[in-house]
Amino acid sequence: MFGSNTYVIRTATENDEAAALARLAELDSQRRVSGPALVGEIDRTPEAALSLGDGRIAANPFKATWHLAVLLRLRAGALKARDREPSHAARMGDAVVVHSLQRPLA
Repeated sequence: MFGSNTYVIRTATENDEAAALARLAELDSQRRVSGPALVGEIDRTPEAALSLGDGRIAANPFKATWHLAVLLRLRAGALKARDREPSHAARMGDAVVVHSLQRPLA
């Protein structure tokens, strides 16, 4: 692996789709990653991208990017898990049982 301060994983932007994702697809001899995607950067340069729609990865084959590909898949899995589960506040609210403070009638 490499140090956590040597890479960045972020959501792809419109600018990425215009340039970086096309460059990665060309380098990796694949079709362009499109739709919602994650981008993995090394030294501020996009070196891998993962489609959140179909899970395809396009990566620079001239750099050691397999670690980055694994991290992109992990992040995508975390995002999917977050979307599946309700928020922490909602889960805590469901766990709290509200008791009536009424006193029994005498």
